[in-house]
Amino acid sequence: MNIPVIASMRTALRSVLHWNPLALGPRRGAPAAAALLALTERVPAMAAPCRMHPAVYAIEAAVMDWARRTGLRADPGTGFHRMAGRAFAEFDAAAAALFAQWLTWLFNLDDELDENRGDVDLFHGLLEGGAAHPLESAFADLWRVTSVRMSDLWRTRFAANLMRQHDACRVEAENRATGRVPTLEQYPALRRGTVGPYLYDLVEPCLRVEVPAWVHECEPWQELVNACNDVTAWCNDVASLPKERGDTHNLVVVVMHQLGLDQPEATAWVLDRIAERCQDMHDAVLRLPLDTLTPRLARDVSKVACAYMAAPRAHLDWLMESTRYT
Repeated sequence: MNIPVIASMRTALRSVLHWNPLALGPRRGAPAAAALLALTERVPAMAAPCRMHPAVYAIEAAVMDWARRTGLRADPGTGFHRMAGRAFAEFDAAAAALFAQWLTWLFNLDDELDENRGDVDLFHGLLEGGAAHPLESAFADLWRVTSVRMSDLWRTRFAANLMRQHDACRVEAENRATGRVPTLEQYPALRRGTVGPYLYDLVEPCLRVEVPAWVHECEPWQELVNACNDVTAWCNDVASLPKERGDTHNLVVVVMHQLGLDQPEATAWVLDRIAERCQDMHDAVLRLPLDTLTPRLARDVSKVACAYMAAPRAHLDWLMESTRYT
């Protein structure tokens, strides 16, 4: 493959780590999220805020209109359009809007599971194409738009990751019923499931590309996705801790329980692990096998990887301004 093309792809990936600084908007988010700001001094990839998509208000309008049409809740203060607008700042507005709609659906699903004490029967309706519940009909609407250009392999992977969430939510429900606290060894994989692992599959259809199956299966790609999942999920755990008081499915709580630390000590321990996983993301993205791909495929893979690399800081900025955990 052409060496200058590979060099330009790797430069694009590195550039994600060095966005131009922009001031944060009003800090209306969870007070506990302030602890995460220490990461901006420790992790180069999180040092500066992400750019915001220039069409962020159009993205917001698209999300609100879609939510009203499908019967889902969409509070503008929650700001999923802003999270997507940052993660997809370098791409077209349609990509950001579609991803923001999926985020809106996912968090409505999360709320529904919380309100119904972890009842996971809803997943069966999703997989069977049901339309009795607004979440089912909204899912079907998103699925028609999202899957149309994608291969059967991608659809199979998405369905498998939806089932991963089902299984993880079922384990959480059983833990809550019995008062069981997951161990530090069990928690990362469990949390990767409950957070919605198919979110990482959705980047491809949003960008209208598809990463080759063998790249998905290679160790650097798996490490990139898992580390990105861990970083965003654990940051969410820190920010949501006060609101979710009493729930043991939070990394800070697990650390307090297993290591006997108080809350500030446990939070510091989690921040250390988040910083380590950010470094793991950085190392993994530089090991992607771009030089074995055609120029077009290398560009496609780089686009998806760039979106992953932007996700931790985009998520941090969202936690600082969203009203979801206040």
